[in-house]
Amino acid sequence: MDGGVREQMGGAAPSGAQPGGAMAPGQGAGAELSRRTFLSAGLAAGGGLMLTLSLPGLAEARAEGAAHAADSETTLTAYIRIAPDGTTTIMAKNPEMGQGVKTSLPMMIAEELDVAWSQVRTEYAPLNPALYPAQFSGGSFSTPMNWEPMRRAGAAGRAMLVQAAARAWRVPVEECTAAEGVVYHARSGRKASYGALASRAARLPAPDLRTLTLKDPKDYKIIGHFTPQVDAARVLAGEPLFGIDQSVPGMLYAVYEKAPVFGARALGANLDEIKSLPGVRDAFIIHGDPSQVFTAGLLDGVAIVADRWHQANKALERLQVQWEDSPAASQSTRGFAQQAAELARGAPQQILRHDGDVDRGFYGAAKILEAAYSYPFLAHVPLEPMNSTAYAKPDGTIEVWTPTQGPAGARTLIAKTLKMDPDKVTVHMTRVGGAFGRRNYNDYGVEAAAISQHIGKPVKLLWNRRQDIQHDVYRPAGYHHFRGGLDTQGKLVAFADHFVTFGQGGKVASSAGMENDQFPGGFVPNLQFGMSLMQLGAPTGSLRNPGNNGLAFAFESFIDELAAAAGRDPLEFRLALYGPPKVFPAPPARFGMRLPAFDTGRVRGVLELVAEKSGWGRTQLPPRTGMGIAFCYSHLGYVAEVVKASVNERGIPRIHKVWVAADVGRQIVNPAGAYNQAQGAVLDGLGVALHEALTIENGAVVNENYNTFSPIRMREAPDVEVHFRITDNAVTGLGEPTLPPALPALTNALFAATGKRIRSLPIDPTLLAS
Repeated sequence: MDGGVREQMGGAAPSGAQPGGAMAPGQGAGAELSRRTFLSAGLAAGGGLMLTLSLPGLAEARAEGAAHAADSETTLTAYIRIAPDGTTTIMAKNPEMGQGVKTSLPMMIAEELDVAWSQVRTEYAPLNPALYPAQFSGGSFSTPMNWEPMRRAGAAGRAMLVQAAARAWRVPVEECTAAEGVVYHARSGRKASYGALASRAARLPAPDLRTLTLKDPKDYKIIGHFTPQVDAARVLAGEPLFGIDQSVPGMLYAVYEKAPVFGARALGANLDEIKSLPGVRDAFIIHGDPSQVFTAGLLDGVAIVADRWHQANKALERLQVQWEDSPAASQSTRGFAQQAAELARGAPQQILRHDGDVDRGFYGAAKILEAAYSYPFLAHVPLEPMNSTAYAKPDGTIEVWTPTQGPAGARTLIAKTLKMDPDKVTVHMTRVGGAFGRRNYNDYGVEAAAISQHIGKPVKLLWNRRQDIQHDVYRPAGYHHFRGGLDTQGKLVAFADHFVTFGQGGKVASSAGMENDQFPGGFVPNLQFGMSLMQLGAPTGSLRNPGNNGLAFAFESFIDELAAAAGRDPLEFRLALYGPPKVFPAPPARFGMRLPAFDTGRVRGVLELVAEKSGWGRTQLPPRTGMGIAFCYSHLGYVAEVVKASVNERGIPRIHKVWVAADVGRQIVNPAGAYNQAQGAVLDGLGVALHEALTIENGAVVNENYNTFSPIRMREAPDVEVHFRITDNAVTGLGEPTLPPALPALTNALFAATGKRIRSLPIDPTLLAS
């Protein structure tokens, strides 16, 4: 379900900027896991094969896997169960939020297991970090982290089933083959289904994962083929799959009102009046920890519990709370802009990078260009507001049903906050109606748990849209003050950026920083990146492609300005900057993955491909119509985009088409999901450029709904043509990489159409009016 863009993947994990790259062959997380992975085999409950995929520290995985099998099913691995009729159930371990991992990860297993996709059913795996490592969704890491281990899990099952058949028939295992859930012996004409062979396979020793031979991609029958999401029909039918749909017998409904100024304590409220309202069962203050304002923990608020949600929500209109004064009440969007301008006039508070002699570089430049760029705070605004259902039971345990990107993090936060043993907290994953990084933070889950613990009954907490926007974890705003120096040949010889951003507690706020290798770092002989911090009282964090979703707009727009000042084509200027193909040293490992080097050859590849597909430089355009180009490396993906747009006399932009060229390695796992993700992220980025901005006044967010914070509308959405450049590099993710280039490609197109630069987002049509 696309939902117009908003049920797609949210960027979650911290994202490094350039240089960096996709994992080199044999160097990704999968390769690392496979060397440390082993199998153990035994009889499952009720007979049959239980093949357990084990990692260091994994305990009791065999019993866990068998516990989820029906009596008639055989458990091959913790991920695989096979019924007598051949139906194969594959566990999907990562949260599904529209990005398609409940389909793509089982596809990897099914491919190597050699079972027909029509025989496959998928289920959410229970939360068990030991049994199912890296059980989260975010940062476009689901594919690169699971590509190797998921395929090996399938290959292990196939190997044991084939061996079981060979032993039963007393033939060499090399003479047996498997296809679509059946093992064949061609010479004798014999065959046996996986279901019939499972119990025999249970008596065999497990294979060494390192010895398994994986398929040649040319033999893939599932991977690389368009496959609809496994729950698509159920979503269209309105089945209760999402967190907001969950229901527990005896459940009550709740809202939770927090201070407009983040982290302020509740001093009192008209609780007796609220309790007297129709349907209201209880109203009470919960005192949280104000130090968790920046980490999305439990904060002070007023809970209203009622028979129906609309009754609790209606009661908010009568609620009056006395909040403690907060120093953050003096902060505002306007004030931040003024403070940033003042800081930019001085020296940076810290130097992130310094190459060469910047002063000499500018002194010797034939032309110097200066420009200030800015982008606003953003909210995530997924279609499904924050919600959780919780039941604190009399036996001291608690169950939580929550649409989260990080179920393990939810359990940890709930246990710590409520002072419980984590083993007494059960977190059930639900389908997520959009996340974009917001559901990395589990404040709504711990709120539901705290309310249920207080009343001793199951309760569904559902935020209204105002609360969802005004108590988000925001994409931070940013202010860049650029200088660029060009020589007489139009070559960039000096570059400087004074980046004014936000701090909290003396540190850079979450997702508010910039890596020292942000492009063009490493490609200009004389370069300096400086940074200054403004203190911020609002929480910030990851939003789809954190960091790059703002940095790419600023840097790629200014690169375009420099190209124009040099009198050079924007594509040619970028290609000259990146230079001939070159591989940089590999960056440090992240999330257990060894990341390979940034490869300028892959940059050139996608820039040249998108130029070819869009007709760059070969297309005659009408008046006030232009094409813009941009590139961004992020989340291991190389992406270049071209936007064609026009502007009417009133300055209103119209986006006609977007071309995308992406290099995410040697294999597209599920083209249906890949195109969905690539196109959705582009549309998300265009919406950010066109409309989206949060306004802070007196320390509080004033936006309340989609009428004051608007994503892109269907009438504005252009055709997005996606081309994948297949290269011999490790397979990487697609939830985020295509978003960042969309913004500068659009603003660069608007410059080509009007000769006017957009240096602040969202786009102000009055600046483009003729």
